[in-house]
Amino acid sequence: MRDISVLIVDDQALIRSAVREIVRHEPGFEITGEAVNGEQAVELAESMRPDVVLMDIRMPVLDGLAATRLICGNPELAAVKVLILTTFEEDEYILEALRSGASGFIGKGTEPADLLRALRTVHDGNALLSPTATKSLIDRYVRPPGGRSLGGSGSTGGSGGAGGADALPAVLASLTDRELEILVLVASGLSNDDIAARLVISPLTAKTHVNRTMLKLGAHDRAQLVIIAYETGLIVPGVPLT
Repeated sequence: MRDISVLIVDDQALIRSAVREIVRHEPGFEITGEAVNGEQAVELAESMRPDVVLMDIRMPVLDGLAATRLICGNPELAAVKVLILTTFEEDEYILEALRSGASGFIGKGTEPADLLRALRTVHDGNALLSPTATKSLIDRYVRPPGGRSLGGSGSTGGSGGAGGADALPAVLASLTDRELEILVLVASGLSNDDIAARLVISPLTAKTHVNRTMLKLGAHDRAQLVIIAYETGLIVPGVPLT
């Protein structure tokens, strides 16, 4: 199996050095390159095609948010994943990073083993989202107009559920009832296996539904599905699903 290639992007030499030492000595990983700003990150992502870009937010020339948008918005870089390296003080930027296509975020004070696990998770195509942390951010920074909860099962069936299909935002109009249900469950933090168990379907079928929902909504990954579910008012910040 090919090693996971990582591009480190941070304007602080100390951070780059620390991450480099953690990653380079772990079997199964390789450092593709390093960038000190977002502009360099985009150039290296285009030329080197790393598996994962570990992206800082606050940088000169071009910040991490703009760089993430450029990388994730480039169809030729569809296989490149972006993992945001952040500090607690940058919470207000994290949702924008997820909207831009980042696959998740991890703190600069994280343990080495957790950093490596995060890189593997993102490389495998999964969103690195702590449901608690993500919902906390959404509670603080996202206020969807006319928000509503689909309640216990997340079912939208026909003219019931969330006030019927006619009441849904236009961006969700292309989704089937099952896909709306899947979107709610993803936003509540459930994995494909959890969704499969809840809906009594196979994990492969659950994955297929999730992938089809992402395709219809133009979502880069599960992280963006979470944002869409809240910003469209499909579910309400602070209202748990049972």
